[in-house]
Amino acid sequence: MDIKRYIPIALMAAGLGVAIYFDVHKLLSFETIGNYYGDLKNYIEAEYLLSILLFATAYIAAVALSIPGASILSLLYGALLGTVTAGVLVVIAATIGATMIFLAARYAFQDTLKRRAGPWLTKMQAGFNENAVSYMLFLRLVPAFPFFVVNLAPAFLNVQLRVYIITTLLGIIPGTFVYVSIGSGVGYVIEQGKTPDLSVLTSPQVILPLVALGVLSLIPIIYKKIKSRKAL
Repeated sequence: MDIKRYIPIALMAAGLGVAIYFDVHKLLSFETIGNYYGDLKNYIEAEYLLSILLFATAYIAAVALSIPGASILSLLYGALLGTVTAGVLVVIAATIGATMIFLAARYAFQDTLKRRAGPWLTKMQAGFNENAVSYMLFLRLVPAFPFFVVNLAPAFLNVQLRVYIITTLLGIIPGTFVYVSIGSGVGYVIEQGKTPDLSVLTSPQVILPLVALGVLSLIPIIYKKIKSRKAL
């Protein structure tokens, strides 16, 4: 048994354990953010490039360790940095973090999975990889699947790294910019000392366009199936 291949996963699990122990999720509450919001704004003005680097590192860590609260960070970054800067930062950082956990899972478990895989998994892998781009875009676009699940599942379905990175980068753009643009408005609410109402994030006006984009990504698969049936 090669212990070394489990080191990346063990480090991520340890990091998640530390985050849970110190209750990092509580630090991402709007009550805590409100207490330090003015200080954060001042720090950004004084150390803009360093703050961008620190924010990116924090987001990468949150995604790689699957720490709950990445969506709150997206809103906070939108409030602090503005829609465009925050959107670009979150898309890049989230893609890096997602790729890290994808590679760690593949490195640790792929050989074991291949040895124990039954016909059902082989069939699933073949079907998924035949239309990997469409399926990955659908999973990224539609906000119905936990982000960490979509980060891990492709590692077990033998998705190519290049496909994973590209579809992750492109697929999270719409949802990310929705969050950071809402975050821009959240900043004003925080400055007034109030707690933001985030029910808009689950409203049909936000969800339905993302679902529609996800359905569009499946059109190539639907077309293939219709074409194959006509050929019969």
